[in-house]
Amino acid sequence: MKAPLLVLVEDDAAFARTLQKSFERRGYQVVHAASQDALAGLLATRQPDYAVVDLKLSSGSGLGCVQELRAAFPRMRIVVLTGFASIATAVEAIKLGADHYLAKPSNTDDIEAAFAREEGNPDIPVDGRHSSIKTLEWEHIHRTLMETDFNISEAARRLGMHRRTLARKLEKRPVR
Repeated sequence: MKAPLLVLVEDDAAFARTLQKSFERRGYQVVHAASQDALAGLLATRQPDYAVVDLKLSSGSGLGCVQELRAAFPRMRIVVLTGFASIATAVEAIKLGADHYLAKPSNTDDIEAAFAREEGNPDIPVDGRHSSIKTLEWEHIHRTLMETDFNISEAARRLGMHRRTLARKLEKRPVR
């Protein structure tokens, strides 16, 4: 039986190496792309069964990768990973074709479990907690960053704040 092929789109080389080794120990063939351009090159010669895509790549958003993967391989299982999960990015990732959206830190067990889940869970508990002002602010900042393709200067302009103020906020809670 042929080993399943997994494409890993991650710009953090150390994390990518760790995840790659872990999946290889589980019987996957793994190919790595650090950017959307590198992914396009891989897809020209390979047909992956699974994909793990980092939301925030140094070259931009991983959402474009999700869209490209879904268009090329409609049956592929795609999981998006992010260091800061927000409602806005989760919704966009799913709309663009991701099967699941996981917050970092996530391990190989979490990702494989997400690959195996094909349907949502209607029994998931819905707590009555309201979002704090800080959480709402952070989600608004993150949504604006996504809209500007993570251009800090343009995001700061749209948010009506000084670029250094936005940079300080991002240092406290980095986007990944």
